[in-house]
Amino acid sequence: MKAWLENEKGMEMLDKVLNWCGKTAGNIVIAAIFLLVTFRVLNSFMKLLKKSFSRSNMEETVAGFLVSLIQTIIRAVLILTAASIVGFEITSFLTVLGSAGVAIGLALQGSLSNFAGGVLILILKPFQVGDYIVEDNKNNEGTVIAIDIFYTKLLTIDNKTVVIPNGILSNTSLTNVTKQDKRRLDLRFGIDYSEDIKRVKDVLLEIMKQEERILPGEEIKIYVEELGDSAIQIGVRVWTTMEDYWDVKWALLEKVKCRFDEEKITIPYNHLNVTVTSEEK
Repeated sequence: MKAWLENEKGMEMLDKVLNWCGKTAGNIVIAAIFLLVTFRVLNSFMKLLKKSFSRSNMEETVAGFLVSLIQTIIRAVLILTAASIVGFEITSFLTVLGSAGVAIGLALQGSLSNFAGGVLILILKPFQVGDYIVEDNKNNEGTVIAIDIFYTKLLTIDNKTVVIPNGILSNTSLTNVTKQDKRRLDLRFGIDYSEDIKRVKDVLLEIMKQEERILPGEEIKIYVEELGDSAIQIGVRVWTTMEDYWDVKWALLEKVKCRFDEEKITIPYNHLNVTVTSEEK
């Protein structure tokens, strides 16, 4: 140390440091006080923010991440502000930092999109774990079993796990089937043009009234939906609970077919007639 101080270059550098400290001593004190006060205010603000997230029933994962992210950004801004108070030139540093941020953002564009989508899903909650959804991009559907920051997992009816990026779910439309307590069931039955429409409607109405899982307070609608090329299409609309939807649908299809057979009601279907001819020499 003594040898360094006796060196001419060392003495010159030490003089510059002492002169700089003497000129900026007041600014250093101001910057220190600024950081001390603002950091204490920041801590109080972050406590209020955590309580706010807790009262809004936000997911713990998202709440913790947002709190850490906001706190880190504000601290970085405060430190840069204090550095500018002392006299450091931070413009070039911000330029380099911005360029680096753009390059990183372009490299991680897909991951950032999925991350942003995951945050939006967890905050806005268009669906939750346990909901049955249908996404319109690839027509994947199933029960939501997990919502992570980057991906959402669905369990299909045939017990397959489908992993969908959150960026897709947040940027395309989807149907939340289980968002409501009840669901309308639409059925179509084709009958022959020779059948009595009124008799067919009476038979269908009787079948619907015998099904106990159909909600009694809702109207049962039976109507002629279409006069097709080879059949009259009779439409049926009933309401049931979300849990019973598929069981009621399958049961009604079976009951209608069996009852139509009993009542000799014809259900048209396509026929293929093949004629074989032989040519005698």
